[in-house]
Amino acid sequence: MLKTTSLDKVDAGTMLPLMEEFYTIQGEGFHKGTAAYFIRVGGCDVGCHWCDVKESWNAETHPPTAIEHIVENAAKYSDTIVVTGGEPLTWNMLPLTQALKAKNLKTHIETSGAYTLSGLWDWICLSPKKNKLPEGKIYDEAHELKVIVYNKHDFIFAEEQAAVTNENCILYLQPEWSVREKVTPLIVDYVMQNPKWKVSLQTHKYLNIP
Repeated sequence: MLKTTSLDKVDAGTMLPLMEEFYTIQGEGFHKGTAAYFIRVGGCDVGCHWCDVKESWNAETHPPTAIEHIVENAAKYSDTIVVTGGEPLTWNMLPLTQALKAKNLKTHIETSGAYTLSGLWDWICLSPKKNKLPEGKIYDEAHELKVIVYNKHDFIFAEEQAAVTNENCILYLQPEWSVREKVTPLIVDYVMQNPKWKVSLQTHKYLNIP
């Protein structure tokens, strides 16, 4: 269990339940192919049945880590930092992003948007989920909308989400990995008929890198 003092610092955002951190290639969306340092924060109650990092859901299994330590590690590797989860907006992201910005690092987030947007971000990837929809403000701030396609009904959801997202947001449809052979042809056909959308693939998995 987290100690009370650690819980207070996690709630304030000066410590975060760090699951893992690693330097790799961004595999998805607009910045695919870009070298980036990933910070994966524990804690998520969105509960996607196809989530491939379910071990991130329980924040108590990941050690509260001072953001100074996280930032120090990140600055060694890359000027592009991607904060992901879990659901990073479970926590206050302002202290972490302020510290990253103080090092002149670019801050990206991958989020479902299920909680209030916090932090200073150069790039916001919004990946909404049906069972816990984004809070309103993030629709106006998102730079890319990435909808995961598990079945044909997700195209309807994608259009509903695109309709409430800002006009400058780049729209992506991405096959859920476990059913990619089934849904990728559907996505290709859909994008060809609706060219406002783009195809996003998990290229890091094809490249066999983290």
